[in-house]
Amino acid sequence: MTDTLRKLRYRQIHLDFHTSEAIRSVGDQFDPQQFVETLKEGCVDSVTLFARCHHGWCYYPTKVAEPHPGLKRPDLLGDMIKACHAADIATPIYITVQWDELTARRHPEWRVMSAYNTTPHYPGQEPSTMSQLTATWHTLCLSNQGYVDYLTEMSREVVERYDPPGLFMDILGSHECVCPKCLASMTKKGLDPTVSKDRQAHDREVLLKFFKEFSAAMHEISPDLRVFYNSGHIFKGERERYDDYGHLELESLPTGGWGYDHFPTSARYADTLGFDFLGMTGKFHTHWGEFGGFKRPEALIYECCHMVALGARCSIGDQLHPNGAMSPATYATIRPAYARVQALEPYLDGAVYQREVAILSVESTGLAGDWDAGRNHECDDAAARMLLELKIPFDVIDAQASFDDYRLLVLPDELRLDAQMADKLRAFQQAGGAVIATGESGLAVGEERFAIDLGVQHLGAQVARDPSYIRLLDDLHPGLHDEPIVLYDRAQSVEMEDDSVVLAECLPSYFDRRWDHFCSHLHAPHDPGAEALGPAIVQKGTSIYVSYKLFNAYSRLGQPIYKYIFAGLIRRLIGEGLVDVALPSAGRVSLTRQEDKGRDILHLLYAPTQVRGKGISDPDGVMRPIEIIEDVPELRDVAVSIRLDSQPKTVTGFDAGPLDWEYSDGRLTFTVPKLYIHEAVIIERP
Repeated sequence: MTDTLRKLRYRQIHLDFHTSEAIRSVGDQFDPQQFVETLKEGCVDSVTLFARCHHGWCYYPTKVAEPHPGLKRPDLLGDMIKACHAADIATPIYITVQWDELTARRHPEWRVMSAYNTTPHYPGQEPSTMSQLTATWHTLCLSNQGYVDYLTEMSREVVERYDPPGLFMDILGSHECVCPKCLASMTKKGLDPTVSKDRQAHDREVLLKFFKEFSAAMHEISPDLRVFYNSGHIFKGERERYDDYGHLELESLPTGGWGYDHFPTSARYADTLGFDFLGMTGKFHTHWGEFGGFKRPEALIYECCHMVALGARCSIGDQLHPNGAMSPATYATIRPAYARVQALEPYLDGAVYQREVAILSVESTGLAGDWDAGRNHECDDAAARMLLELKIPFDVIDAQASFDDYRLLVLPDELRLDAQMADKLRAFQQAGGAVIATGESGLAVGEERFAIDLGVQHLGAQVARDPSYIRLLDDLHPGLHDEPIVLYDRAQSVEMEDDSVVLAECLPSYFDRRWDHFCSHLHAPHDPGAEALGPAIVQKGTSIYVSYKLFNAYSRLGQPIYKYIFAGLIRRLIGEGLVDVALPSAGRVSLTRQEDKGRDILHLLYAPTQVRGKGISDPDGVMRPIEIIEDVPELRDVAVSIRLDSQPKTVTGFDAGPLDWEYSDGRLTFTVPKLYIHEAVIIERP
């Protein structure tokens, strides 16, 4: 294989091929020419091909596992690879891991067994041996060495036979397994199998052991092989988890249950880990595995352009029909997105995302409360969504990250601090770094005292009214006003220190709502005659503390006023932003720099989502609404201001061509005449 075929490409297809043994004539309509021509029509330069699917069948002449009994082309995988390589299309290979229905039926003793015969995990049914008649995959436990050996030998066979640039190892999760092997192992290690955290800790140990041993086995054959282990989420704060990864793929299908908020938060964390990474969406309207469903081309253009704007390469999920014939309609839908990415590639290679604000992730601490650990923590997501809507570029970081590159750190709602993290944050503050902490953030782990100096003392309680109100004492933002603002939450009860400034105070309602005294439909109004319950927002130097869980409130309620408060606090601490763009709140912005080429690239995106379907049923049985992108308005005359350290040489729109511009007092200003979904502005430096 040539070196170019080993390179991680920008325009990948993840070609699912989960095919039941009940279907015969598998691959009988596969045509190498039609296969490649269809990929080329979609401007695809890499495709992940299947060696083994969730049903447990292989699609090549394996001597270790079993070929699909209905396979009409003995080496369907090999035929695909040969055709792709002749067309300069890279071919990483897919292998399922914990979902292998053939093996699960033949070796029920290798299955995951849950502690209480229920599970919150996809695919939504009991994963243990008790659900033989459930029409879903049954999960295998990697504590069973017999299965690990079988999987490893099959994977060796694939790598030796096809020499792929990478392996996509799928379905590697924590199921809190209590199979006999796990019970024996937990007992030996002194873990309590009746305690969820102990079961999770054991699952994690089993996974990390598998990653290390499997990667080592594959690298004996192919030292430069990239291996990726997919868990459907890039877990924050678990850097050792990625020691044996070759790259990252961020599974995040906006219409498949992840939503449009998940990818940006994950991407801005993944980029800090030092890996090349792919964003992964799908051509499906609903979820993986949908046949005959098509996303709008406008949605794929937006999603892929957002990926590259945030530092990712692109992967779009598709599913091949069992007969092996490609869908021309699918690749006609994909083509506009990938044609644009292809044209943008000269401005993507080596481009480094520019930012000066970071969210210190709640998820990364491992101390967060109960939430779906297969998705971003809601506080991280809400803080990221606010920054996206405010057009403020940011990273999401963990405690192991360097704080040196940031002017402002955001500690959202539930970020309690251990001694090491507190020391690091104090050093950041002492060096002049700005901090915004909200709710319980800044409190010491297990205590009701602040572990860093935020200008307040905690009184060990919450305020006496729910809801209560914020009265602003400072002009923070033009979207705010003088009247009290309701917060549907109890604030932390704090008192200010002498050298602090109160920016807002907490006002009580007349009373909490009870059967014997209530007012109106929802809650009582604020009591104008009562004393304030204490500070709501306090500033000390370059640090600001908000006594409410502001991000949680925004996540639940979507109240724009909460975002305007946050915007005003940011402006108060660090002044005018790196980028200021006159886009609607659904607009997105990123600024990247190609240092070796002497240019900056500003990406502008706008494609508002709409809730259309309210009865989508996920495979786990949960009903959810679905956001789609269909009708995208064209914006005109978008005003832009960027902070630059020197006057540029030229400013050119990717679509618009040369732009008029002005440079004064360290800021570049110009107007983008037209924005339809995406525009990139190339700023050449002298």
